[in-house]
Amino acid sequence: MTIYFDMDGTIADFYNVRGWLEDLENNSVHPYLMAKPLFDVYRFAGLLNALKRKGYKIGIISWTSKNGSKEFNSKVEKAKRHWLKENVLVSLDEIKIVPYGTSKIKIAGGNGILFDDEERNRNEWGAGAYEPAKMIEILTGLL
Repeated sequence: MTIYFDMDGTIADFYNVRGWLEDLENNSVHPYLMAKPLFDVYRFAGLLNALKRKGYKIGIISWTSKNGSKEFNSKVEKAKRHWLKENVLVSLDEIKIVPYGTSKIKIAGGNGILFDDEERNRNEWGAGAYEPAKMIEILTGLL
């Protein structure tokens, strides 16, 4: 089974980067690079590594910018991959950066666990989708 994480607002504190919306409107990837992790990186890595040892796979499903051009969204994907490399100290099994609005349940093949701040994504996913506030509790419970 794969445990998937959204990025913006779930594991990356994207919305608290000063000027994030203006940056996006000006085709700047700055907020994607500057967002702080919404978790203790070492505790999170420990949990994910323990889950991997139990047979879980770890994946990311995140959207590109809502109104971004193809060129800008290519930069967004690179910035998100860089952020993951710097802040998630675990080898990820899957990284899927997909166009804004893409169905995450379809990308995941209809199964697994999802942590996502977007209620619409959790509702579409159904059972196994959780708010980020429950992330550590649920991950710990899987051990």
